[in-house]
Amino acid sequence: MQRLYRLLAQPLGLIRDPAAPAGSAERPLRVLLLASFLLPVVLLALASAISYREHFEDARDRLNRNLNRITEHATKVFETFELSSLYLDQLLKGTSDDEIRRNEQGFSQQLKIVATSLPQLRDLWVVDAEGRPVVSGTIYPMPALDVSDRDYFLAQKNKEVTDTYISGVLSARVGASKFFVISRRRETAGRFAGVTIVSIAPEYFAEYYSQLPVSENNSAALIRRDGTVLARYPDLPNAPEKLPPNGAFMQELRAHPDKGSVTSRSSFDGVERTFAYRKLPRYEVYVVASFSTASVLETWLTAMSRHLIFGIPATLALIGLSVVALHRTQRLEREVARREATENALRQSQKMEAVGRLSGGIAHDFNNMLTVIMGNIDMALRRIEDKSFAEQPGRMQRLLDSARQASERAAMLVQRLLAFSRQHPQEVKAVDLNRLVQSMSELLRRTIGETITIETVLAGGLWRIAVDPNQLENAIVNLAVNARDAMPEGGRLTIETVNAYLDEPYAAAHADEVVQGQYVMVAISDTGSGMSREVVEQAFEPFFTTKPIGMGTGLGLSMVYGFAKQSGGHVKIYSEIGEGTTIKLYFPRLNEQRAVPAWTNEERAMPRPAARAKAAETILLVEDDADVRGFGTDVLRDHGYQVLIAGDAAGALKVIATETKIDLLFTDVVLPGGMNGRQLATEAAHLRPSLKVLHATGYTRNAIIHHGRLDADVELLTKPFSADALLRKVRQMLDGQQTRTPAGPPN
Repeated sequence: MQRLYRLLAQPLGLIRDPAAPAGSAERPLRVLLLASFLLPVVLLALASAISYREHFEDARDRLNRNLNRITEHATKVFETFELSSLYLDQLLKGTSDDEIRRNEQGFSQQLKIVATSLPQLRDLWVVDAEGRPVVSGTIYPMPALDVSDRDYFLAQKNKEVTDTYISGVLSARVGASKFFVISRRRETAGRFAGVTIVSIAPEYFAEYYSQLPVSENNSAALIRRDGTVLARYPDLPNAPEKLPPNGAFMQELRAHPDKGSVTSRSSFDGVERTFAYRKLPRYEVYVVASFSTASVLETWLTAMSRHLIFGIPATLALIGLSVVALHRTQRLEREVARREATENALRQSQKMEAVGRLSGGIAHDFNNMLTVIMGNIDMALRRIEDKSFAEQPGRMQRLLDSARQASERAAMLVQRLLAFSRQHPQEVKAVDLNRLVQSMSELLRRTIGETITIETVLAGGLWRIAVDPNQLENAIVNLAVNARDAMPEGGRLTIETVNAYLDEPYAAAHADEVVQGQYVMVAISDTGSGMSREVVEQAFEPFFTTKPIGMGTGLGLSMVYGFAKQSGGHVKIYSEIGEGTTIKLYFPRLNEQRAVPAWTNEERAMPRPAARAKAAETILLVEDDADVRGFGTDVLRDHGYQVLIAGDAAGALKVIATETKIDLLFTDVVLPGGMNGRQLATEAAHLRPSLKVLHATGYTRNAIIHHGRLDADVELLTKPFSADALLRKVRQMLDGQQTRTPAGPPN
């Protein structure tokens, strides 16, 4: 032993051989000897660890494949149960228990056809309100039985469930069979009339599970959410009918109710197993698959023992193990690459799904609006063609009003989409949030109705904010409408304002949403039904809504989110089912050194009709779209204005250079030919410094809007615009009523 120690220790420098001369080749040889002893051991240990991990990964892969198979099988089988139950409802619709008993043989024959054609079914039953079976698909005539004490009957009678109820495994009172049932409530004139029952053979599932690939001592089961076992393979004697609620499996299921996995000791056979489970759609039922960890360990030990028993000399073993390690490393790399490709494909699929949902929502709403517009205009044209419009002026007015209202809804849809994408131009003003909320009180009361009480809690000394007041009002109204819909029986709506400081931990927890600093917060709270965590996570997605069809577009919260983010703010939802909802909007505190025009209540007043032109005022209209150009020209000329037209910036500059009198340049922002409306206005200012300029746009990204806000010296008319809006804006410009004031640099 001492000799071996000296042989191994000297190469490591633990002891020195005094006989070995300096620079002798003995030391490298000892190092090589030590390496030839230790390296195979290290490589063997490494290969063992890799093999151990791969055995368990392969076992988990097979487990997931089995779980996929039994999930698909159970889903399809439960669909047949649902169809069978619906068939029962349809067959017995409008039929009394007495009529069924009088024609028991006929009904029994019809039920027998269904029961015998589906091997998974044990029977189909109809039970009256007293718990007495009326008819069965396999028993005729029906003996005197009483099932009023069964859980599936009591659950439906006491309305413990709203749809179907799945029982535990029961023993038949006629015969010696085992079954579990899916029951549905029967009602007559709103009163409990009994239940319909689909009884199911547990052995059907067990037989299918027995056909799964046998390895790692695996098992499969079908259980209810409370742990009640409906079917299992293998079926062990004296196995419990229900899993213990405090077991590791049930704790994992409560923590992750949709799907998951856990390794624990089985309640059936006491063997440590790895379980994987998945919830069936629409039912509180789970499929479970498992494998024995001891079996995997035994397989791994068997595989490793073969290497030891049939090993080759040390050098070949070293080469062989290196090749195995390389091969397995390559396998791992391929698996990592495959998983990365799968993750990328999944992300792309989710992205395309979001785009598809957005496109579908836009197409749905726009097609509805275009149908109204096109249909009413077509009807109006037909009335004009057959000369009957003079006899029906009211009908013509209704057709055109309907088309105009649909056009306004389409324009509002576009504005909400632009707000969500943070591209809607904001006319920013310094806003006292308390005054704005107070001025909206009457509007909110008319909007949400008398069954809901409105309370305001306004903080003193509230800081001012720089936002677009019209969009802020729209955001508050949208949130109030959502709150109203969540309180159909009435309730309380609370609007609260307060100065807030979002500290570094909060900002770090919402790194992509908000920065640390001073904010003004407005919170809208209701006492309604609340939202689940899943709904909260999707609440801001465009066209996502939990309201019934026709009750909402799914764009209200999207608009609120886009407006808050475009304003440099933050929005947060706090909600629990049954506890109401609070939505908080945070807006940055206004730096009072900024020159921002102040908002006043008078700006909310309805605009007066536009006046006609004064003294042959001349307007240069620059628009590349012929239809829009024709519309603007007709409106302006009808009200006494002289109108010059151009289709692009080059044509407009020629007109400006040749015409002696032009009072206003009205130009679209997006123009053909390489020069946009903003650049045209700059060139026109060199030719005529005093020329007033009004821009129009439906969407522009950077020409006159930066950081989501209009440039300080820009007057804008947003498309689509009405004739009245055009005339009012032109009149304001010509009369020198500047609607915007240059703002200072941002905070």
